[in-house]
Amino acid sequence: MVEPLIDRRAAPLFIHNARLLDPASGLDAPGAVLVQGGVITACGPGLTAPEGAETLDAGGACLAPGLVDMRVATGEPGHEYRETIASLALAASAGGITTICALPNTTPVLDDPAVLQFVLRRGEATGRISLLPYGAATKHCDGKEVAEYGLLKEAGAIAFSDGTKAIGNARTMRLALSYAKAFGSFVVQHPEEPALAAGGAATEGELATRLGLPGIPPAAEAMLVRRDIALARITGGHVHFAHVSTGEALAEIRAAKAEGLRVTCDTAPPYFDLNETAIGDWRTYAKLSPPLRPEADRLAVVAALADGTIDAIASDHQPHDADDKRLPFAQAEAGGTGLATLLGITLARVHGRDLTLLAALALLTSRPAALLGLDCGVLKPGAPADLVLFHLERGWQVKAGSLPGKAQNSPFDGRALEGKVLGTWKAGRRVFGA
Repeated sequence: MVEPLIDRRAAPLFIHNARLLDPASGLDAPGAVLVQGGVITACGPGLTAPEGAETLDAGGACLAPGLVDMRVATGEPGHEYRETIASLALAASAGGITTICALPNTTPVLDDPAVLQFVLRRGEATGRISLLPYGAATKHCDGKEVAEYGLLKEAGAIAFSDGTKAIGNARTMRLALSYAKAFGSFVVQHPEEPALAAGGAATEGELATRLGLPGIPPAAEAMLVRRDIALARITGGHVHFAHVSTGEALAEIRAAKAEGLRVTCDTAPPYFDLNETAIGDWRTYAKLSPPLRPEADRLAVVAALADGTIDAIASDHQPHDADDKRLPFAQAEAGGTGLATLLGITLARVHGRDLTLLAALALLTSRPAALLGLDCGVLKPGAPADLVLFHLERGWQVKAGSLPGKAQNSPFDGRALEGKVLGTWKAGRRVFGA
């Protein structure tokens, strides 16, 4: 992991009159945080500012660990017209995100240590985020030959994945799980049986038929999940399923966890906030991969967030420009931007009483950090001073064209939200302020 640039000569920072929220310890209380040398040196009630400290009155707003987003695509290298790492970092900071795991589906693919190091250096140069790239699980992300895990991990790979592509060959996936285990890592799978999903644009069913769209059966997700759980059982390897979107797949994951297998998963905000009706009138901003599901699946995702089956919420940020989306629905690129809306959409489940505030924040901070083996995502002395200050009830509206960063293809365009980021700090340095 690349260490952020820290000015150790900077004056201490004292943020007081805050509602302190630390999901890892269960802390939810008024108090203050003292930061020096890029780390938290004190945290809790009854603190006073040391002489010479820079002070900030939080005005009673919520102060939590910076968000840890474990699934983000960037256009750089290769598709900078969609987004650069600099624009990605800007959008992340505005969304309260301080740590990002970048997918390997760039051009060239992150199957080479030199390219992976390039991405790491570009992330570090922003000074805004820790950008931790996934190494490609297979060479060229084509699902055929396992990549050089040892070299990629030595170069800084946080784990291994083919990103937006499923590893469809069972033998290749078995090798990937075995090799990742040997290097103390895991494989992140896009859970969609490739042959069943090929050419599809929406979830198979009445709505897709009415809109004249080629369908993807929901069972395509559960089928690959079921297969990879069996492979995890055989190998003892750790498989992580990304953006899980169906109740059937979640039931398989829940059972695998009860069995004690090394199986984890995340989901993304569209799958617990939207259902398939969002694609009505062929709205391409809502064309995603996996596609949006019926309401019963959305409710199943909400239930899995609440019962702990889902380990993390990730933005699943997929930047596209207007030309990628201004096409007939079946030809338009799948994916939506999600950095600026990650916190707000998650907080909607808090306002809707589906999750407690600490449980929601855990899914965005301490739980993904623990899964990835990172020392961030907590609010305690000695931890990195990666912080987000937000107002729990302040409203705002998502407006494509006005979002921070380059990518504007939000499936939540027009959505009113409660929960606004007021400030973000990376290693004690303010990188966003509303």
